[in-house]
Amino acid sequence: MSKSATQAFRTSTMAAPCDYDVIVIGAGVSGIYQIKRLVDLGVRATVLDANGDLGGTWYNNRYPGARFDSESYTYGYSFSKELLEEWHWTERFSPQPETLRYLNFVVDRLGLREHMQFGCRVEVMHFDEQTDLWHLRLGDGRTLSARVVVTGLGPLSTPTLPKIPGMSDFRGLSFHTSNWPHEPLDLTGKRVGIIGTGATAIQIIPVVAQQAAHLTVFQRRANWAAPLNNGPISAAEMASIRARYDEIFAACARSPAAFEHVPDSRRFSEVPPAERRAFWDRLYDEPGFGIWLANFAEIFIDEHANAEISAYIADRIRQRVKDPALAERLIPKDHGFGIQRLPLETNYFETYNRDNVELVDSKATPIERITPTGLCTRERTFDFDIIVYATGFDAFTGAYDRIDIRGLGGQTLRDKWADGPVTYLGMLVSGFPNMVMLGGPQTAAANFPRGSEIAVDWIVPLLTHMMNAGHTRFDAKPEAEQAWCNAVKASYQGLLMSKAQSWITGYNSNLEGHEYGHTRYNIFATGGVEYAKHLQAAAQGGYAGIAFS
Repeated sequence: MSKSATQAFRTSTMAAPCDYDVIVIGAGVSGIYQIKRLVDLGVRATVLDANGDLGGTWYNNRYPGARFDSESYTYGYSFSKELLEEWHWTERFSPQPETLRYLNFVVDRLGLREHMQFGCRVEVMHFDEQTDLWHLRLGDGRTLSARVVVTGLGPLSTPTLPKIPGMSDFRGLSFHTSNWPHEPLDLTGKRVGIIGTGATAIQIIPVVAQQAAHLTVFQRRANWAAPLNNGPISAAEMASIRARYDEIFAACARSPAAFEHVPDSRRFSEVPPAERRAFWDRLYDEPGFGIWLANFAEIFIDEHANAEISAYIADRIRQRVKDPALAERLIPKDHGFGIQRLPLETNYFETYNRDNVELVDSKATPIERITPTGLCTRERTFDFDIIVYATGFDAFTGAYDRIDIRGLGGQTLRDKWADGPVTYLGMLVSGFPNMVMLGGPQTAAANFPRGSEIAVDWIVPLLTHMMNAGHTRFDAKPEAEQAWCNAVKASYQGLLMSKAQSWITGYNSNLEGHEYGHTRYNIFATGGVEYAKHLQAAAQGGYAGIAFS
């Protein structure tokens, strides 16, 4: 961005001065890179974050066992060779404390902290059609204005709690996993109840079981999971990784999910059963998502192929759980392996071999009430010192619903998205000018920093185009928005995922309107490679899907 272009943008706003050219909401992975690029442009920009410091999900989620399921070296930013040279990942899959240290290292190394404001929860965000400005009201009572707002709210930043009577009556400690206390929590001698067995619980349960006197897990639906196979990264291996960074990031760019793992090119039916099993044995014992993402493509679209891989994973679970009846309770019967987002685990299934761990089927015997001393089901009463709600998030749209966002004609974004998100390229929303989303709904679900860099690198030229032309407004054209929504919906065709009770497709039993059978098209399911092509085509086509004025 030239100084003259930036000045042209400022000059065009003289009649309607604003506090900032751009406000970024969210100081997580995407917001950090966005403010870096904006500072480089020389625009007046700031980041607002409701938390006490930067990090987003890695600031909030401090539960024991929290870590990447992306290989650490594929998760870090790729834009700076200096940062890549200076940072040493110590584990193949970084734990939360190290990840938070990494994000602070990046911000401090680049001098970005001065452009960030914390403890700033955005409550209201209204667009002024006369001045083409967004007006924001913060929780502390301040009001700010900006020409452009970039939202990096996070797809999994809004926790949901179950609707169980008596939750406020419990006299012990209770919290959602994303609100795990920041200060050390001593579980020694404690009786702990964990409600939920999703991806977060699968990380927490083995660690809590080692510390607590007794752990009771309440499982409504069993979840497939596969070994993380984590390990340390030595200085020698890190040096090798640094030498291969260009190759690593190029491999991520070729992968549908932006990991190093790419689907096997062979057809499922062409590989003999014994060879398939040997292939799966190797993938199962390797680190990371290989058993999911480096598998045969047919496991996502063909019921026979999916049934066979599901049977294989079920056998591996049976080998790890001593009690055969308990093993069967831990094997999902309502969906096949890999058609929902796969949790990776460390000794999760072995944890149920411990004498101090109990699994309760909360579908067969639902939780009826939280009591002052614990909870009761239809059959039993349980006493706890701590209750942990591992009950998921209001995914993709939840963080937006909690801000009063109003666009043209006073329309609320919450109303527009009442039946599911509607976007152009997962970045813009028609009728909500000068608002761009990072990691919002209807982008491709991918290794998050890889997707964030692609998105930011698309936004910056868009703003440059706006500035160079002296425009004060851009808005997605309704017909372009509809075409993208049609493309998103079509991306689910033929995928077994479309039938799953998954947060990816909007299922959440704790939220009204998110019942199973009401699909919300939250992601572009074809993957990151094709998604990047759509973004590139939109830019090279002169942003034909966007109206400037």
